[in-house]
Amino acid sequence: MIQFFNTLSGKKEEFVPLIPGEVKLYTCGPTVYDYAHIGNFRAYVFEDLLKRFLLFMGLRVKHVMNITDIDDKTIRGANAQGVDLKTYTQKYIDAFFRDVDTLNIIRADVYPPATEHIPEMVAVIKRLIQKGYAYEKDGSYYFSIARFPDYGRLSKISLEGLQPGQRVDVDEYEKESVHDFALWKAKKEGEPFWETEIGPGRPGWHIECSAMSSKYLGETFDIHCGGVDNIFPHHENEIAQSEAAFGKTFVNTWLHCHHLIRDGEKMSKSRGNTITIPEILKVKENPRALRFLLISTHYRKTLNFTFEALDQAETALARIDEFAGEVKSGQFPEGETEAGAKVVEEAERKFRAGLSDDLNISKAMTAVFNLIKKANVLLSQKKIKSADAERLNGFLDGVNQALGVISPTIKFKGPTTDHGGAGARPTVTAASGEALPQPGITSEQLAKIQLREKARAEKKFAESDRIRAELAAEGILLEDTKDGVRWKSVPVQKKPE
Repeated sequence: MIQFFNTLSGKKEEFVPLIPGEVKLYTCGPTVYDYAHIGNFRAYVFEDLLKRFLLFMGLRVKHVMNITDIDDKTIRGANAQGVDLKTYTQKYIDAFFRDVDTLNIIRADVYPPATEHIPEMVAVIKRLIQKGYAYEKDGSYYFSIARFPDYGRLSKISLEGLQPGQRVDVDEYEKESVHDFALWKAKKEGEPFWETEIGPGRPGWHIECSAMSSKYLGETFDIHCGGVDNIFPHHENEIAQSEAAFGKTFVNTWLHCHHLIRDGEKMSKSRGNTITIPEILKVKENPRALRFLLISTHYRKTLNFTFEALDQAETALARIDEFAGEVKSGQFPEGETEAGAKVVEEAERKFRAGLSDDLNISKAMTAVFNLIKKANVLLSQKKIKSADAERLNGFLDGVNQALGVISPTIKFKGPTTDHGGAGARPTVTAASGEALPQPGITSEQLAKIQLREKARAEKKFAESDRIRAELAAEGILLEDTKDGVRWKSVPVQKKPE
């Protein structure tokens, strides 16, 4: 049974999709007025973990993430730089997708930009006008909170003292500002606008998600995610305008992740302590470790980012990588053992149960590290056989499907050269003399590793460093150890344009 903590009910609930076997998921995407920082990506990586887990459990997922390319911030930024809105936002959209790929986030099925869905927003606003929930004032349209009795269910705010007709035009505001909010903003000097059936102007922030989620997922769908700062006013307003317009439950399950702080302080642009993915990778060139750190704390708890914590995440991940590499490249006798089967069965059960309990990553990772500890004992006792290794590989593949962080580290005792005749290639072998299986590496890259070892042996260190850098650019990282050279395959990092 899968359980999630539903912000709407304030408790854990069994998750049952509206359509058996299929999950409709909407996640709030970036407002592209600046480069996304690590606090933003804490939410995006949490949502990726959720999506990967649902896929791991055999469910189909239709995922929609909006891109807010028009709001107060994007307009201010474009005007300040003296460029049109599209030119201003595109560079931040491009950077967002580079960071998504860097952190191995599975891309959504649809990334609808707000500016390309104005007709859909106008259609929802027209329904609200017709049903009496929206009213016009000086060419702008507002949602009347007083006419929607259920307002405040998600954020648990009180409407006591609400004065009908008090309006707020800004897209973002504090919890104390419980006023009617703008659905459509009348045309203003210096702002982009659209000619529509309800007059010239541009949308408010909140209406875009109601319009785009209903277009791509339907008027009711399974899961809506975001950060806790989205609960009010954004998600509260989404519920009000969607349920008022369509007369149906908007979303069944609401999941919200908590803030990421940096060195114990809340991260914000006003404090000047934000940090982007590329800035982090200039200090620590390991995006997998960063991803692992971002998922290592339960999504409903505050995550404190420090470079020391990133070092610890890298160390923990290296332990998994090394174990995965040993199992993947090892030579094992035919057969199976009861002990091997039992270790894997227990780990699979506990890993699945951990993530099924509201994505309890601590329980899930305890299952993984306990398996590594027990399996390493069996390996040292030479009690792992081929079928056991297959089970271990299958388990680790499943873990990686759910977490997206494992890259097996293959260890070499040292390369040897095959002098078998013309055209023969050098091969890299294990201590036993057996050629190692080489997942994630080409024969040309193996040859480069052998050439580098030869250069090192001949003390041609400049040549050795050149080959090492060349392999790193191809996503193959080398590490020299007392047991020989070992490598790991990592995603190739594209340089920002």
